[in-house]
Amino acid sequence: MKKLALVFALVALTMTMVFASGAPEAATAEKEVEIKFVTWWTGEDTKGPYVKQIVDDFNAAHAGKIHVTLEGTNDADGIFTQIMTQLGAGNPPDVFSVKPQAEFYGYYDSDLLMDFAEDLKGAWGDQFAEGIVASTTIDGATKSLPYEMAYVPIWYNMDILNAVGISKVPETMDEFWAMCEATKAAGYYPTAQMTGGTNAWFSMLWYTSICGSIGGAGAFDNIKEDWATNPVYVQAAEILCKMVREYTTPDVIGATAPVANSHFKGGETAVYLNGPWWIARLDDARQATTEFAFFPAINYKDVLIGSVQSNLAAANTKDAAKRAAIVEFLKYFTTAQNAQLVSNSGAVLACKYEPLENSSKLAKDLQARINEASGFIPYWENCIGTADVVAEFGQALSAMIQGAITPEQFVAQIASVM
Repeated sequence: MKKLALVFALVALTMTMVFASGAPEAATAEKEVEIKFVTWWTGEDTKGPYVKQIVDDFNAAHAGKIHVTLEGTNDADGIFTQIMTQLGAGNPPDVFSVKPQAEFYGYYDSDLLMDFAEDLKGAWGDQFAEGIVASTTIDGATKSLPYEMAYVPIWYNMDILNAVGISKVPETMDEFWAMCEATKAAGYYPTAQMTGGTNAWFSMLWYTSICGSIGGAGAFDNIKEDWATNPVYVQAAEILCKMVREYTTPDVIGATAPVANSHFKGGETAVYLNGPWWIARLDDARQATTEFAFFPAINYKDVLIGSVQSNLAAANTKDAAKRAAIVEFLKYFTTAQNAQLVSNSGAVLACKYEPLENSSKLAKDLQARINEASGFIPYWENCIGTADVVAEFGQALSAMIQGAITPEQFVAQIASVM
């Protein structure tokens, strides 16, 4: 009986301790993870309503577990300055949008940013257009995600091509040169080019596309170190020289973007290239007869110019639960469904998605090229160096097409100011 009484006493004591300390469920309940998302995609920004909807939907689906709070204003420059200040102080926001500038990428060498490289090796990486994550990966570390993009396809005026008996866009250089000859013989100017402005914009884009076709999406990976010695850059200069010397408008020397634009818009040039922001400049009839394509394959096929305009990044943390919550949110944010939602704003994104049903023909064509691309090459001017170096491109191009210098000397002239 004494033993039984002792057992009852111990049980009673245990129950008293449990009730005094609270129920086991309360003691082990998971705490809701709070995430602050700092961005300029708020308020009156065109992406603001859609980003808010994504955040609201995520919070509803993760109620009690994860909660994301949107912070910021629609002042992109102001937010960038704020982010840089916080990084400088060693205290970046949990999640943030950021301009892909050298000042930001300098923090890749620190431990302040979360590295998503391992997370992206699975299905999440497949949510992004082929090869585009490499543009925000440095020495194997992906400490930001590409999000908003500027893609530049080749634009073909199919009315002109059809008029000279060509029914499809060129896929090889032989076909491209044949198209140039046929359109020129019919009284058209085959390509829109320019050597003026601060960066000889259109001809710089042509040069970028040619380099991508010769050297692939990684043609500019070591451009500053290899510029003077890599044969890709000379070969690309030879092709560009032929295009500009033989197959463009007579006012090319010193021409600026409005001049080149007007030739294509006016139906004088057969081929052009620019970003999707120019689609709205064409009337419905011209949009209906314009086709987007890749530059003809030389060594590499289906390489598209793709320049990152904004990234997503996150503060590094040793809190495993918070890290998992941030990754969960960013995976959701970059799904095809949510990318399509944000595309309502007119933005073009790094994620794979199908264009909206009410999108224009050219918007649908562009998204198809993005989804098909084998890789993306950034603008030459974004890779080569300072404004002085970029400005030298137009000067050297003018000299080359007038026969004053060779393609080898074109490369050397630019190297002389690097």
